This record gives sequence, C-alpha cells and structure tokens, in this order.
Amino acid sequence: RPMVVARRAIGQPRGGRNRLLVLAPHPDDETLGAGGLIRQSVGEGWYAGTLFLTDGGASHPDREAGARARLIRARRREARRALSCLTGRVEPLPEMLGWRDAHPFAPESVRWRATVRRVCAWCRRHRVGMIAVSSIVDTHCDHVAAAQLAREVAGQNRGAIRVLEYAIWSQRARATRASRCSRPLPAGIRRRALAAHRSQRSAVYGAGFRLPFDAGWTARADFLEKVA
Repeated sequence: RPMVVARRAIGQPRGGRNRLLVLAPHPDDETLGAGGLIRQSVGEGWYAGTLFLTDGGASHPDREAGARARLIRARRREARRALSCLTGRVEPLPEMLGWRDAHPFAPESVRWRATVRRVCAWCRRHRVGMIAVSSIVDTHCDHVAAAQLAREVAGQNRGAIRVLEYAIWSQRARATRASRCSRPLPAGIRRRALAAHRSQRSAVYGAGFRLPFDAGWTARADFLEKVA
C-alpha cells in the first residue's frame, strides 16, 4: 500500500535570517524546481535572490570558444527573463558562481572551499535563512554538487539556514515526513518562464540539449524535501 504523505506548506523562515536563496545548477532549473516558491516568496516579501552554480555552457557541446561564450551570455539573459516572469518584476542579470557546466569541483578542493565562502558571505549579506536547491538524488553531477554545496553552507551557519531540495531529473519517490509544498503558481506563469529559456527549448543555437516539450508546463506548486 503506497504511503500517503501530508505535505506541509512552506512559510517564511523565522528570526533575523528570514529570506530565501534559490540555488540552481543551471539556468532553467530555477523555473522547473522552484518557480512557485520564487513567486510565493516575492509576494510575501522574503525572496533574497537566485544564484546559478554553473555557466550552462555544456547544453550545446563541441562548440568553438567564441560560440560557447555567446551561449553562456545568452543563458544568463534567458535566466533574467525567466526570473522576471516568475517574480512579476524586472530582474537584473543574475549572479553566476562560475563553475563550468558538467565539471563540478571536488568537495574540499580549493575552488570548492572558495565557493562555500562566497555563498556563506552572500547568505549573511542577504539574511538568508532558507536555501532551495536541486535534489542530491537527481541524476546529474551538477545537481548533486549544488545539493552538497547547500548542505555544507547550512552546516557552516550552525543551524541558521534550512535546506529544501527540489527534484528535477530523479524518478525515485521521496515520500517522507519532511515534504513541503509551495503555494501554486498562477496558470501559465511557469510555461512563460520556461519559454524564456529559448536555447533549451529550440534549435536557435543548433544541435544540443532540449527540454522535453511538456517539462514543467502542468505543474502548479513546487514539492520539496527538508534535509537540513
């Protein structure tokens, strides 16, 4: 008999660190996994921002250096348009942490430690008390690395930050008592935000990765798991 889990609504963190950071492995993951939560936190006044772990440049492999650089710039602009759809306001160009797509740094490496310090400082500056990040059981190395990074940042902050994970590519059911649910997005918002990621949904940049046609188009709310 399948387990029935009552999902708890996600609310604003309490205390002085009461804002949300969305940590996305690539541009488009913020829309697929946390679009509803972004919209909710903006409406309720506790959205701090979205950081992207990688440059997104591996979605179209075997491109010469200049073309790859143009793709990376395009993906950043696409992320800005998608975030503007989700927030309902004009967003600045988002901050990227500069990892090369599909080449995560090893935990405890120099670049890993530098990123941990950078995200910890960002969280202190923006009073972050919750990080929404890709699931550690997702079947992509960057998604796993983002989850590990969020957990380490939370550990460095000694319980001041909660971590919620959103699953994108993992099929494994994670029915636990820690399940959380965002408020539903208004109809069509996620669809428009995903359409902003043109490089991932069309042949505008040639042969490469394509999001499935129906990916994220019918989901209204986000479902996340509390892990820390």
